[in-house]
Amino acid sequence: MSKYKIIMTGGGTAGHVTPNLALVPSLKKNGFEVSYIGSKDGIEKEIIKNEKIPYYEISSGKLRRYFDFKNISDPFKVLKGILDARKILSKEKPDIIFSKGGFVAVPVVIAASMKKIPVICHESDITPGLANKIAAPFSDKVCVTFRESLQYIKGNKGVLTGSPIREEIFKGSRLKGFDICGFTGKKEVLFVMGGSLGSKVINDVIRENLDELINEWDIIHICGKGNIDNKFINVVGYLQFEYVSEDLPHLMAVADYIVSRAGANSIFEFLALKKPTLLIPLSRKASRGDQILNANSFEKEGYSLVLEEEDISKESFIRKIKELKENKRKLIKNMSQGKDKVGNDAVVQVILHVVKNN
Repeated sequence: MSKYKIIMTGGGTAGHVTPNLALVPSLKKNGFEVSYIGSKDGIEKEIIKNEKIPYYEISSGKLRRYFDFKNISDPFKVLKGILDARKILSKEKPDIIFSKGGFVAVPVVIAASMKKIPVICHESDITPGLANKIAAPFSDKVCVTFRESLQYIKGNKGVLTGSPIREEIFKGSRLKGFDICGFTGKKEVLFVMGGSLGSKVINDVIRENLDELINEWDIIHICGKGNIDNKFINVVGYLQFEYVSEDLPHLMAVADYIVSRAGANSIFEFLALKKPTLLIPLSRKASRGDQILNANSFEKEGYSLVLEEEDISKESFIRKIKELKENKRKLIKNMSQGKDKVGNDAVVQVILHVVKNN
């Protein structure tokens, strides 16, 4: 029989959901019954239901930093979401709420605070996202992934825990990965991904340089939905995927080097696996600049190399890839000696501490 009940929340992107899932096995081992509150049509709904975790829907309005006419109607959706969440919390009576951020989390956190239910938030990026900025005053503790993040958390609430990492990412089979790809193992493998939706910038620079790259590497390219280029479909040593789920641990086990965006969840998985990585963060024109800060932090720690999106050219990319290969041993050594640990146990300990003291 479970000792405690926890309701998790977070959504909008996979980055707000997968860290929650990473914590579920540890939470269950520590006596927690787990359920989830998410939106009616967000990405989190399908992901959580596939894991057979009880799922409750609430109304949610998107939080924006820019002008949009929906900014007029969405506050009413947030208010409706708070009422929805209160009804669920009254019925379920959880001991604690764990929020990973995203706009759906805000009504849940506010409703929990109104009902005197303790709340713990987790922030993956260096600077808090808008949802976590709003949620922090209603929270008991805010777990952070980067050391630099603590300065942004007020009221002595910040706790450096690191990032929750999915257990399955460590269970990849290199042999199975080679079998999936059909690679011989005679060349080192370059693994390329541009986030869950893919990246046109990364896709283009890989294909522009493909003739040169395949002389030295076999390439696994996760290019995003609808982004497979049929011109390259029969190129030996170049394998394109729109999206990979169950086989991802096996493909990452095969990878000798990685080219990627700089989302916090992904880069901490690369760190945990000790994969030398070239990070191409999303530009400030398309984001709040969080990926640039993430990438610069990893470069400063000696875990990764960085190429700014604005600086990408055919020549600069090849130059950086060669630099990545030259620094392989140094990067792996730095990652092996790094203090940034897998954060699952640390986060669960914070949750347990708050539950037991309430």
